[in-house]
Amino acid sequence: MRGTFEVISKIPLYQSFREFGYPKMLPENYTFLISTICNSRCATCNIWKQKHNDLTLAEWKKVFRSIGKSPFWVTISGGEPFIQEHLADMVIAIDRICKPTIINIPTNSLLVEKINTQVIKILKNIKTPKFIVNLSLDGVGKVHDKVRGVPGNFEKVMENYKNLKYIQKKYPNFSIGFGTVVSNYNLKDVKKVIDLVFKLEPDQYLTEIAEERVELDTVGQILTPSYKEYSKAVNYLLIKMQARKFRGIGKVSRAFRFEYYQFVKDWLRGKKLIPDYAGFASCEVTSFGEVWPSCIKGENMGNIRNANYDFSKVWFSDEAKRIRKDIKKYGSSYPLANAFYSSSLHHYQTLIKVLWKILIP
Repeated sequence: MRGTFEVISKIPLYQSFREFGYPKMLPENYTFLISTICNSRCATCNIWKQKHNDLTLAEWKKVFRSIGKSPFWVTISGGEPFIQEHLADMVIAIDRICKPTIINIPTNSLLVEKINTQVIKILKNIKTPKFIVNLSLDGVGKVHDKVRGVPGNFEKVMENYKNLKYIQKKYPNFSIGFGTVVSNYNLKDVKKVIDLVFKLEPDQYLTEIAEERVELDTVGQILTPSYKEYSKAVNYLLIKMQARKFRGIGKVSRAFRFEYYQFVKDWLRGKKLIPDYAGFASCEVTSFGEVWPSCIKGENMGNIRNANYDFSKVWFSDEAKRIRKDIKKYGSSYPLANAFYSSSLHHYQTLIKVLWKILIP
């Protein structure tokens, strides 16, 4: 397990890697796109239309061995991750081989019984300090069902949450969260979602803004709310967050999320943003073997199948160096929450703001 102190101690190393290309650093924040197969038909996502020759569990294990203990935070995404029969075994393999501090999985909650079974199997077999399942919640009642493209989905989310809360009683390393994608499809319902979430009291809650992503095949779609519209929704959330008392890691998470929501507002206004550490401290490995800096542009550093599953060969390849050079020269961070946390961790001004929010009563 990698502790927080170790992560903080490596900040100067990642800054040097971004600035000078030395020392060579593997990422600490990994997203593994397990498959594009999905049983949702979301208005904000077309990933289910993609067909790929997905990596097998045996292939994933080779990748995990090649990255070793470099991950601090791992996200397993899709598609719908829980569709995959080998999901639990994949999480167990990550835990045993890579020993990350955090493993996070989002879900649309449609496969309630399967989610219940796989989560129990995972929790019985891992030692990861923080295992998180985030339930997608983009509206209340029929609004959620319409955005997600599946009738009855909202009821499944509530059922799934109830089941996972029961499982949580036995496993202190298990956290349950909700996630909302704020888009032009659900703007009018966001306040109702926030009120419901605070009533249910999950361990965490995060909203992300809908945007054009290569991964989701949404480039060209008009999904993103305006600055004015988004601010109304997120300011309501900030007021609710400010009123709620947090302790320990919850207070730390809230501090980072305050900065994240301000960051998104600045992005919508076209303001200069913090340096992008995607491709330096964070990355995505797709189900078809490509290594990307992030899911926004989907720039391909190389395919691990062509590198005998050796992540380092791709990560330190000439093409990866070229992409990193462009990121450093032209890129600024995008409002993808996962990548933002890596970028903000290596930006001292943001860290100071976070520490201030943690320290004040």
